[in-house]
Amino acid sequence: MNGELLAILDQLEREKGIKKDVLIAAVEAAILSAVRKVIDAKPDEEITVELDRQTGKIHAKRGKEEITSGDFSRIAASTAKQVIIQKIREAEKEVVFSEFQAKVGEIVSGAVYRFDKGSIVVDLLGKTEGIIPRQEQSPKEEFRQGERIKAYCLEVKKDTRGPQIILSRTHINFIKKLFELEVPEIYEGIVEIRSISRLAGERTKIAVWSKNDKVDSVGACVGMRGSRVKNIVTELHGEKIDIVPWNESISEYIKAALSPAEITEIHLDKANKKAEVIVADDQLSLSIGKHGQNVKLASRLVDWDLDIRTKEQVAKAQEVRKEEEAAKQEDKIKAEKEEIATSDLSTLAGVGAKTKAALEEAGFKNAEDIACSDIQKLSEIKGIGKKKAASLIEEAKKITGKIKDK
Repeated sequence: MNGELLAILDQLEREKGIKKDVLIAAVEAAILSAVRKVIDAKPDEEITVELDRQTGKIHAKRGKEEITSGDFSRIAASTAKQVIIQKIREAEKEVVFSEFQAKVGEIVSGAVYRFDKGSIVVDLLGKTEGIIPRQEQSPKEEFRQGERIKAYCLEVKKDTRGPQIILSRTHINFIKKLFELEVPEIYEGIVEIRSISRLAGERTKIAVWSKNDKVDSVGACVGMRGSRVKNIVTELHGEKIDIVPWNESISEYIKAALSPAEITEIHLDKANKKAEVIVADDQLSLSIGKHGQNVKLASRLVDWDLDIRTKEQVAKAQEVRKEEEAAKQEDKIKAEKEEIATSDLSTLAGVGAKTKAALEEAGFKNAEDIACSDIQKLSEIKGIGKKKAASLIEEAKKITGKIKDK
């Protein structure tokens, strides 16, 4: 067993990549634990186990006394076997983890193995299993056991049972990778995917741009007679795909993003990244789309807020705004009139505290009261002669005259 054990450890180091020293330390620790139980060693009792690196023989000592019972050889062989099996499993898990960790962000293929509490368990070519959680599944797709399936490798986690591989068929990068597989110009970097917006199972919009003026970015993605995009639509179980040209002109980009609807006008608010999009009456429902899908996806694609309206709706909105502005202006004028008309008497030139008190005692409260009076009546008030009365009436009329002008 001695030479055979070393040979097995050497083989494991070569084939599984497990360091020999790690294996030896694991064997020694496991045998030590087993021996302590068999000989019923006390917790503070010194027991040592050592594997001879040259001969492969295992030595166990209690204090300075070597343990040589027949049970020891049997325990050592059995324990070493268990440790080796365990390490092989751990190494295989690590290999699988490393392999699929490198595939994060890529598409992997497999077969539907089973369904578990809403998740799809995928057999990844017999190497391990991947899971597509419910939230990463397209609501319009259905799969049968044994059916071939592609998915985007989203995440790889370490778990006591082995690597946990999370897959997705809803992620926008799943679309990106499908186009890379199907369109050589994208894979080679001639055509770039600038933006993707997706409502899984319903519709996807993808904006593309070509580095080469001689290569039509949209045409390359569509393929001869639509062959390339049809393959992707088939993989997505009929999900609609709109391929539009990216444009540095935001107006042109928005027009393309809202296809197949035709746009009449676009008014941009660049500071707030908002756009008012004007369409003909017969294009309104098409531009908005079923349940607002088209405008929602277009907005995500261009990363702007899009407000779609018809010319009639815009005209009505402008009319409402004018009416609101007119009402505000009227309220403002009314408030100013009230403020001027009810202004304190002391605002009139030549009206001090005594004159103000005399005027108020005579029933004059504000400028409007003065303007409506006459010289004779005012001059009857103590301290106000006819000349001053005429001056006060003239000034008060100037103030109230401003009201009339407004």
